[in-house]
Amino acid sequence: MAVLAGCATPDGPSPQPDASSPQPQSVPDPRTTPERRTLKGAALVARLIPARVAERTGWAEDIHAAMLALQIEPNLEHVCAVVAVTEQESGFQVDPPVPGLAAIARAELEKRRERAGFPKFMVETALKRPSSDGRNYNERLDAVTTERQLSDLFEDFAGRVPLGRTLFADRNPVRTGGPMQVSIPFGQAHAAAYRYAYPISGSVRDEVFTRRGGIYFGIAHLLHYPAPYDNVRFRFADFNAGRYASRNAAFQKAASDLTAIPLELDGDLLRYDQGRMLREPSRTELVTRRLARHVEMTSAEIRRDLELGQTAEFERSRLYLAIFTLADGVSGKPLARAVVPSIVLETSKTTRKLTTERYAARVGERYRSCLTRL
Repeated sequence: MAVLAGCATPDGPSPQPDASSPQPQSVPDPRTTPERRTLKGAALVARLIPARVAERTGWAEDIHAAMLALQIEPNLEHVCAVVAVTEQESGFQVDPPVPGLAAIARAELEKRRERAGFPKFMVETALKRPSSDGRNYNERLDAVTTERQLSDLFEDFAGRVPLGRTLFADRNPVRTGGPMQVSIPFGQAHAAAYRYAYPISGSVRDEVFTRRGGIYFGIAHLLHYPAPYDNVRFRFADFNAGRYASRNAAFQKAASDLTAIPLELDGDLLRYDQGRMLREPSRTELVTRRLARHVEMTSAEIRRDLELGQTAEFERSRLYLAIFTLADGVSGKPLARAVVPSIVLETSKTTRKLTTERYAARVGERYRSCLTRL
C-alpha cells in the first residue's frame, strides 16, 4: 500500500496565478491523452500555424520533420504545444530582435572585464580593432539587434583578439536563441546524446539560430522526455524553468509540508552554478535531511537520490516514494505530483515582471487557441 501511495499521480489543487494572470484551464498533457489526432503530413501542421505567419509551409515542414526525427507523434496536441511555445517566444521569427541588445551586451562585457581585472582602456582599445566583416567591434556592437548577431560577434571577438579569448573563450554569454529560444547548452548536450537530424557545417550553436535547428532542439526540450504530468501547462512551465521543475516543485512542497519549514518551490533540488552541480547542500537538501529518520535514509543516501532530480529516475527513487508516502498519510489524501514552480524570471531582455506561472498561463492560452484551428 505504501508503494502504491507513493507511485500514484492523482490530480492535486491547481496552483493559483497572480491576479494579473489568466486562470489556467485543465488541458491534458499531449503525451498522455488517449484520443490523439495524428497529423499526417506538413499540410495539416501548416493549418495550425497562425495565418499571419510568413512561410507557413516551411515552418510546418520543419516541425513535422523534427517530430519524425525525434520519434514524437505529430498529433494535434503535440503540434499545438510547439506552435504555442514558438508563438510566445518569438512570434515565429527565426532570429527575433531584442530591444536594447547593444546596451545589454556592453553591460555583460563590462562585467567580464571587471571579473578578469583588466583596465577599461584595454577593452576599449580591443573593440577598435577591425573584425572579420571589415567593421570594428565597436561598430558591430552598436548595430546588433538579435542574439545571433551578438553571438557571432562574441565568437569572432574571441577568435581574433587575444583579450577576447580571455574574456569569452568557451563562455559565450549568449545562451539562448532561435525561434523557440532554446538553451544552447541544452542543444549541445542533446546533440551529443542523440544523433542530430541534419548535417552540420558549422556548430550546434549555429544550428540553434536556424529555423530547422531552433525548432528541432526546441521540440526536444519540450517533448523529448517522459514526465508524470496530466496537464500540459506543467510541460510549458518546465520549458521555462527546466526539465522536471514542476515535478520537483511538488516534491519540495511535500517536504516543506512535512517539516513545516518554508521552501522556495523553484524545482532546483540541489545547488547549481551554470549547470554544474555544487557539493554545498541546498536548502531543499537540508530540509529533507530533517526527515532522514522517518524515511530511514542516511544523509549520503538522500544526497544520492536528490542528484537524480533532473532525470525521470528521481520519481522512482526511494527518497521520492518515501516522502510522498509520508506526506499523503499526514494530509489524509494524495498530494499533487506536479506544481508550477514559483520563479520570478530575471532577464535583461524584458523590463516587465514575468513569472514561470504567468509564462505557462500565456502559452496555455495560445495552446487552446491552436486546438480550435482544425
